[in-house]
Amino acid sequence: MSFLLLLQSPTPTAVAPHVPERMPALLTLIYVGGFALIILLLLFSLFRNRRRVRATAVTVPEDLPSEVKKRLGSTSTNRGLRALRWLFVMLALGLLGFHVYWAHYAQEKNEKFQELSYKDLRNRRLSESTLRGWMLDRSGKLDRALAFYRRDSSGNIARQYPMDKAMAHIFGSDRGDPGLERALFGVQSGALPEALQVVEGETVENKGNTDVVLTIDRDLQQAAVDQLKGKHGAVVVLNPQTGELLALYSEPSYSLKEVEDETTWIRLSANERDKPLVSRALGAYYIPGSTFKTVTMTAAFIAGIQDTEFVCSGGGYYAAPGANVIFDDAGPGEVHGKIGIDVAYEVSCNQYFAQMGVKLGAERLKQAAQLLGIGAYDTPVEALRGRKEPELWNASTDAVKRALAPRQATIVTGKQVTRYDLALIGYGQGYAGQMTPFQMALAAATIGNMEGKLMKAKIELNRPPEVFKQVVSAQAAQKMREIMGRVTGGSSGTARGVFAPVKAAGINTGGKTGTAQKVVPVYDSKTGAPKTRHRVEKDNKGNIIREYEETIMDEQNPRIDGWFLCIAPLERPQLAMAVIVEGGGYGSRSAAPIAAALVLKAKELGYFNLPANQGKPPANQPRRKGVAPGTRR
Repeated sequence: MSFLLLLQSPTPTAVAPHVPERMPALLTLIYVGGFALIILLLLFSLFRNRRRVRATAVTVPEDLPSEVKKRLGSTSTNRGLRALRWLFVMLALGLLGFHVYWAHYAQEKNEKFQELSYKDLRNRRLSESTLRGWMLDRSGKLDRALAFYRRDSSGNIARQYPMDKAMAHIFGSDRGDPGLERALFGVQSGALPEALQVVEGETVENKGNTDVVLTIDRDLQQAAVDQLKGKHGAVVVLNPQTGELLALYSEPSYSLKEVEDETTWIRLSANERDKPLVSRALGAYYIPGSTFKTVTMTAAFIAGIQDTEFVCSGGGYYAAPGANVIFDDAGPGEVHGKIGIDVAYEVSCNQYFAQMGVKLGAERLKQAAQLLGIGAYDTPVEALRGRKEPELWNASTDAVKRALAPRQATIVTGKQVTRYDLALIGYGQGYAGQMTPFQMALAAATIGNMEGKLMKAKIELNRPPEVFKQVVSAQAAQKMREIMGRVTGGSSGTARGVFAPVKAAGINTGGKTGTAQKVVPVYDSKTGAPKTRHRVEKDNKGNIIREYEETIMDEQNPRIDGWFLCIAPLERPQLAMAVIVEGGGYGSRSAAPIAAALVLKAKELGYFNLPANQGKPPANQPRRKGVAPGTRR
């Protein structure tokens, strides 16, 4: 194998003393200093004038009423001038504060600013002034690097991504939302020069050229890519004991090389049907279906009512008078009788978990959701805001947390929530319809953790584990793992057949299938844009009130998404996984086979052959030398 010359990261480069930004920087300092001087002069004049003796007695007769005196002479004039001075001071302070916000705080607080910061010339010059560090997979081996530099035959140096599309949503490009590339090495590395430093030509050290070993397993990531090929969906794989992210992939993806061309990026951004620029694992909302029964089961254990039995009958369950009857998947013909939570989870009984949702009530569902990192809001409007949740990440900087922050999964638990709403939430419908694959992987990871803790996810291998919340006791987690084991190994488990080869390979697993219908827009097959129709609203007299374009929804043919959650091996899980396949049909037929294949791949990679108290140990990170690598539900 021929090896090309490896590029060592150079010594951090200084900002050049003769740069075109010097004059704008100097003008900025003059502008800020001028405003500060004006504010100080105004404040000085205001306080000085307050000490002057009023001249009202000299110019105004004593016998005039006090109301008249206030309207005459210098008293009135001075009062008006003072008011104008204070107004000008407030306006000047407001403008100065506006400038300070955008210069110092917007980078941390304002998402739109973060999205467009790559266009800042200072940022572009700084990020291009030094070579970025390498990014290696969890093995730490140079020949398994995920991002590195190569010199071509012409002597040009270029950033290389051996797994271009496979890692695109993690690394991110120089456009749009930041990914790891910009968070670790780029414009958010904290090395931006201030205006005074630019004017003085001061050296600004960029520390963004250090190598980083990621928790990603290159082989497992590629296996996820292969399993999702030709589909729309996502895979998230975590180590539930440490929070290490082993694989995260969203299909369709995009090429980091291709989006260097702005025209290509704009075209991909406009594709609303496939949404290749969106990480479905982190940023897409799905109705969780029966996989949410995992959250409901967790809530039941937290509340101490996990031993409650309910009746599943052919007549269905009525949560409230006048509400729609809730049946199981096969309708009135699917009857389970009086069952407990273990059997209900194994057979995925809707009626049981609907009744459990009602028994738990809004407050206890809210408590469990918040422990798992799910936002619980009073109204649907609040739940639909789609804020991001960087708090779920264990990272070296806030920039990394923001770059990988998932959209917050949400449920509604306010006072307006009815018994019927609670029933729907209990089995993953209604107000529980805002889940991400990342969040559902965390729900499975909590049960997979030996101590019942939800660990913060991490992607930097050298970070010590951090706990997000202590969700349940170790004993409760053990019991729930046994219940999850019934889905893949029980006589009536909904994924028993799919996981038979995994069982035959000597791996005990736990899981949960899920299926959910979602009404989606009708898309144009050529452009990928949603189809619309023109609407006109008129009043009673026939006058036009407004005209608008309405997105056409495919009400007759809702998309059927397939889910699967998985933990393996059951004795001490090293994997916690969520798989979603859009339009895949039943989760047991679409998502579960993908999870089973990934479990077998993990066994091949040695994840299950280690001592019980260890995960897969990475090799020591080498120092860079002079040469380098080329049923249903």
